[in-house]
Amino acid sequence: MRIAGAAKLVVVIAIFLLTFYVISQVFEIKMDANLGHIFARSALDAAARSTKPPRYKCGISKACPEKHFAFKMASGAANVVGPKICVEDNVLMSGVKNNVGRGINVALVNGKTGEPIDTKFFDMWGGDVAPFIEFLKSIQDGTIVLMGTYDDGATKLNEEARKLIAELGSTSITNLGFRDNWVFCGGKGIKTKSPFEQHIKNNKDTNKYEGWPEVVEMEGCIPQKQD
Repeated sequence: MRIAGAAKLVVVIAIFLLTFYVISQVFEIKMDANLGHIFARSALDAAARSTKPPRYKCGISKACPEKHFAFKMASGAANVVGPKICVEDNVLMSGVKNNVGRGINVALVNGKTGEPIDTKFFDMWGGDVAPFIEFLKSIQDGTIVLMGTYDDGATKLNEEARKLIAELGSTSITNLGFRDNWVFCGGKGIKTKSPFEQHIKNNKDTNKYEGWPEVVEMEGCIPQKQD
């Protein structure tokens, strides 16, 4: 009887030890798997962060050097989507801001600080060019001037208005025609022609939209005005 009882005890102890061993092994395997999953996700997240391209002001493709202001702008799309002007990560004009309109859209920026001064649009199809001329004459020296067309920006332009825009550094303004798309960045008192200008002619054979050419976009770095 004693031998049989001892044998049963040995069997019970053996079963207990085997069960504990199996459970501990399964638990360790799961822990290893979970830890491996956590480390793998951490490595992937770190890799994603390291490969994610940096974002520059206004979403331009590269950072501007010191003492330069980042800008990005686009003309309007046909007569549906208005133009957009951004300087130093500050959207100055856009359809979302509801401060754009048919004609020539203009944003003025302080050439020393990069701070916005004013935004306006002038209807060059059904409006009067006189207020636009007076506005151009009132711009102070050292002011950065950004312009973009929407729908039609040329019909009411006269020689005086074109001359005043040319004095801001534009070379394409003399050729700007009906429903052309045009973006320009210049300055009051500039001594040379501006390198920041894009112009696409309205041409029924090449237009992207019926009656209008494709949108023109432009980005760059504007030198800060020095005393």
